[in-house]
Amino acid sequence: MAQHDPISDLLTRIRNARAAKHRYVDIPLSKLRVNIIKVLKEQGFIEQFLVNEEKRVARVFLKYSTGRVPVLEGLRRISTPGLRRYVGHQDIPRILGGMGIAILSTPKGVLEGECARKMKLGGELLCTIW
Repeated sequence: MAQHDPISDLLTRIRNARAAKHRYVDIPLSKLRVNIIKVLKEQGFIEQFLVNEEKRVARVFLKYSTGRVPVLEGLRRISTPGLRRYVGHQDIPRILGGMGIAILSTPKGVLEGECARKMKLGGELLCTIW
């Protein structure tokens, strides 16, 4: 099945697995998806991820706090294939007063919003996570 927006597919799979309280979710492999997953791991929104090159799948292990409450509250796609959203380093949004993150695609790769702001890099605002 052809996918027109792989980032939305990634976010929807994670959102659905979180809602169903699954331990992990399998995601088709691409460089952009893996880079977004790496940012989520660095920021503590997921436990870990494993990449299976043979099957071309990344397995993302979701993170839960006590009582099986998901750490991820929400995921929102900002820039879409039909309407790209670009921001300069001054205009990178702060999500929930710093409790969430913005993920950008910059000339230096996929970065978290605060890191891009410190490096004075703008780019395409892919999604927000809180």
